[in-house]
This record gives sequence, C-alpha cells and structure tokens, in this order.
Amino acid sequence: MLEQLRDFSKLVPSISSIRRLTPLARREMVWGVGFLSPWIIGFLAFTFLPIIFTFIFTFMNLNITDGLLSMLSPSKYVGFDNYATYFKDPQIWSSATTPGSWLITIRFGLIALPIGIFLPLGLALLLNNKHLKGQSIFRSLFYMPFIVPFVAAIFIWGGMLNSETGWINRALVWLGVPKANTPLWANDVHWVYPTYVIMGLWGIGNAILIMLAGLQSIPTELYDAAKVDGANGLGTFWNVTRPMISPVIFYNLVLGVVGLFQYFLFPLVVNNGNGNPAGATMFYNLYLYKTFFTYQNMSYGATMAWGLFVVILIVTILLFATAKYWVYYAGETRS
Repeated sequence: MLEQLRDFSKLVPSISSIRRLTPLARREMVWGVGFLSPWIIGFLAFTFLPIIFTFIFTFMNLNITDGLLSMLSPSKYVGFDNYATYFKDPQIWSSATTPGSWLITIRFGLIALPIGIFLPLGLALLLNNKHLKGQSIFRSLFYMPFIVPFVAAIFIWGGMLNSETGWINRALVWLGVPKANTPLWANDVHWVYPTYVIMGLWGIGNAILIMLAGLQSIPTELYDAAKVDGANGLGTFWNVTRPMISPVIFYNLVLGVVGLFQYFLFPLVVNNGNGNPAGATMFYNLYLYKTFFTYQNMSYGATMAWGLFVVILIVTILLFATAKYWVYYAGETRS
C-alpha cells in the first residue's frame, strides 16, 4: 500500500506547478487524470478506506450484522480490549495442551517453504538442459496444472488421496501394503502436512517458469569462463548459476513467505475448516476467516488482520535486510 501511495503522490502535481503549465499542458493533465480516475477511485474505495476502517474496527465491538451507523454509538468503543484478547487467545498462542495458529503455520512453513523453493529450481534446471528432448512439451505439461483453479484441483486431489476409495491407497494395497497400514492422508495428524504439500506441488508451474526465465537470462559467457577455469558441474552451479538467479530465488521466497502466512484454502476445503485432525490445521489465516465470517466478529477479526499485517511486515523487512548478504544484482557495487 505504501508503494501505491508513493506512486499516487508522484502523479499529483503541486498547485504552483499547475499554474505554470500552458493551456495545452493543463488540458492534457485533465485528460490524464480522467483516464486515471477509475484506478484512483478503485484504490480509495477498495484499498485505502477499507484499511482505515479496519484499523478503527479494532477499537470497537462490532459484528457483521451491525451497520456503519453503529460506529457512532459510544457503547461500541471498547478501547484496547480486542488487543488484550488477542494476546491472550489460546487459539492464536500455544497453550500447554494445544498448539496455537501461529505455531501451526510456522510448522507447516518449515516443511512447505523449502520444498516450494528448491523443487521448482531443480525442475527448472532440468528443463533448461539443452540436451533434453521435448523441452517445450515438458514445460507445457509442468505449467498446465497452474491454469486449473485451485479449488477444482483440491477436489481432484481429495479424491485421489481418499483413504478408502482413493487410487493411491488402492495402488499401495496392490503393491502389497496392508490396507490397515495405508495412510489416512488429510485425516491423520502425521500425514496432513505432507498431504497439503503434495497438493500444493500440483501448482508449482508458475514458480518453475519464473526460475526458468532467470536461468535463461544468465550470460553464456560466464559458463564458458567457468569451463575454461576447470569448474565442474557443482562448482559452476554454486559460483555462476546460484548468484545469478539469487534475485529470482529471493522473489519466490518473499512470495512464498507471504503466501504461507495467508494459507487457508486447502484446510478450508479439505478439512472443512474445522481444524481437524486434532487441531493441526487451524492455520492463522483460517482462524481469521472463521472469526470474520463464521463467528461474525468484525472487530476481533480486524485485530487479527492487523496482527497478521505486522508479522508479515516484520518478516519481509528482515528478508530484505538479509538479502544484501546473499542476493546478487548484476552491476551492483558493494562496500
């Protein structure tokens, strides 16, 4: 949002500069603002004002059935009560008996995030191999699942991984695995995270495409120089490929971290958003969604949303702060 506001401020000239414009330049400016007005109105109505109202809601006691006029009622203002509830909520912060939503999200991220970064990179390296026959076919096949809507893909995988009728478990039984020992997948607390990871890998085609574009942008002269210096395959990757595609890896990492904190679609559809099995799927964003639309508590949901915003902001700042130590940009000089 800050970047959008900064861009918007650049588009708005000062009053003194407008007075110095010629009549033709003023007319062109009016036409330009007119063409930009749909974006300006959309940004103010659907981005800026909702953010302001959401922050106001954190100091109130509102639900979905309350109208905006209820904001004028002094009885609706509760001060910092929502924040006090937030920091004491056992569903958010881990208790002695159950893990909190933040811990659940981080646990899943420790599994899903490395796979979501390194697997697309490995597949992109394979697809970038000039000795691979049918490169265009394989690239299309890997990207095509990304086009399929995620909800439809979840239902497809839900049928495949069904513990009773899914063909994967049937194949395991055919291979000799006793039916009692086949995985319960999303219904087992030990298998639910691998299940989500498997489903998520169905849509990594976009990440592969981004990695592939980064690999193809590396100058071939660097590989020729590494070959002349006697570097082997691993040395070439570590000293040439890795630094040159580090901006692309960093880009995917930032997107992956933000997507991780906003993760809720899979547990909502696969496990009906109830947090089962054993509360292991009550991700933070799922709990936020249920607070808003199931419990209809707008004020506490807004407080959770601002808590999510602060955490994502802090993590993103830390990522950008550490990027200078491992992300290489061509032409950049470092002291």
